[in-house]
Amino acid sequence: MRLDRLRIQNLRCLHEAELVLAPGINVFVGANGAGKTSVLEAVFLLSHARSFRSGAREALLARGAARLSVFAELRQSGGRLLRLGLGRETSRWEARMEGEGANLGELIAECAVTCFEPGSHALIAGGAEERRRFLDWGVFHVEHAFLDTWRRYQRALKQRNSLLRSGTEPGSPLYAPWEAELANLADWIDGQRRDYLERLKPHLHACVIALLPELGEPELRYRRGWAEDRVLGEQLEAQRGRDLARGHTSLGAHRADWSLAFEHAPQREHLSRGQEKLTALGCMLAQARLYADQHGDWPIICLDDLASELDEAHQAAVIAQLAESGAQVLVTGTELPGPLRGFPHRMFHVEQGQLTPLL
Repeated sequence: MRLDRLRIQNLRCLHEAELVLAPGINVFVGANGAGKTSVLEAVFLLSHARSFRSGAREALLARGAARLSVFAELRQSGGRLLRLGLGRETSRWEARMEGEGANLGELIAECAVTCFEPGSHALIAGGAEERRRFLDWGVFHVEHAFLDTWRRYQRALKQRNSLLRSGTEPGSPLYAPWEAELANLADWIDGQRRDYLERLKPHLHACVIALLPELGEPELRYRRGWAEDRVLGEQLEAQRGRDLARGHTSLGAHRADWSLAFEHAPQREHLSRGQEKLTALGCMLAQARLYADQHGDWPIICLDDLASELDEAHQAAVIAQLAESGAQVLVTGTELPGPLRGFPHRMFHVEQGQLTPLL
């Protein structure tokens, strides 16, 4: 898939930007703070309904503006053209498809974007929430019912946590229906996650080995969020007293995690920051390859500040791989990365929120 056109209004410093993108490699160059990353951020929003950058959601809205919006013409496999829009005036996102209102799930099901950026090492070195997001995004694009099931799980979790915070005694029958709901939904979510990780494993192995051969064989480890030898419902009932003291539910699908261990670096603390970045990049490429296998079409690839994140040899390897795949790629940098000079590309200069096509 690829974006033919992109229009951005009032996203950070991009007050009004409209551009026609090449189907292959697109490069955005300019000084730091010019708005390059915000272009990638706009594309990412269409696929995730959230930014890849940390900070308050209110920071997305340009100063003095009342509403932000992103509009795109998305060319899918087979040549189908789909018009997508995402906007926010208050605290809630509003999605549109072909000019009609749509729910967010419908929007993000159509547009797939993966991103490697300066914060991507958090996928390896950060908390479990980032790894669950990565995993669940992949699962969602295999099984669209995942999003609705996850929302139902969150509602049940919120109800049980409310009982805990209100001090409801552990023996109260009020817990039982919510724990039964949690256990049932968690089993389904866990099954979907395991199936996805099994399909991802060979791609992870190939992509990570290619980037970090010195670390030896990688091993994917998964923890579902509760003990493997007991059903969740029983564990939740037994855990009520401890959870009451904590004020939250400590077991379940919302506590799942996964990690990569290497033959010569069995703990993630053994990895340097550079190795964490390359491992995260390998995970992103593996997820993109699996998506392409399943859908017959690569997701859109965003690479933010590529030259400062990777040495030239790794830049060249990644660019060559993506160019061969036929994926649409959006790259940012203060200047054109050296390895890109040998590949056809369209370049845009970004200055103070203004985008000018150069090639």
